[in-house]
Amino acid sequence: MTEQTERQQRFEQGKAVLDAVDGAAGANVIESLGDISPELAHQVVAWGFGEIYARPGLEPRDRQLVTLGMLTALGGCEPQLEVHVNAALNVGLTPQQIVEAFLHSAVYCGFPRALNATFTAKKVFDERGLLPLA
Repeated sequence: MTEQTERQQRFEQGKAVLDAVDGAAGANVIESLGDISPELAHQVVAWGFGEIYARPGLEPRDRQLVTLGMLTALGGCEPQLEVHVNAALNVGLTPQQIVEAFLHSAVYCGFPRALNATFTAKKVFDERGLLPLA
């Protein structure tokens, strides 16, 4: 098998995982990189999703919960957080669980980051017709 064939297979595996987890939002991110950094797009798909997200150690739902926590802790990642709130819903987290995760993050990340994450989730929930939460 050639290096190019292996590269393409990793991309295809990653694309299948990306589509299952992120749906259109993930595809939009990859497409938006096409005219500036197609290699970054390839690495996000092939490595991020083909190698890491595809690993058997955590369920997709758990991976998204970890991702939400880390993006909240980093701060300034609201565009990526928006994609991953959608992904979290796609893999079975409920809006209430997502909000609870952001509330919990306030203890470790501070209120500003927890608020930014919660308002990002609110935007996603509104777009998906999930507001108001019960």
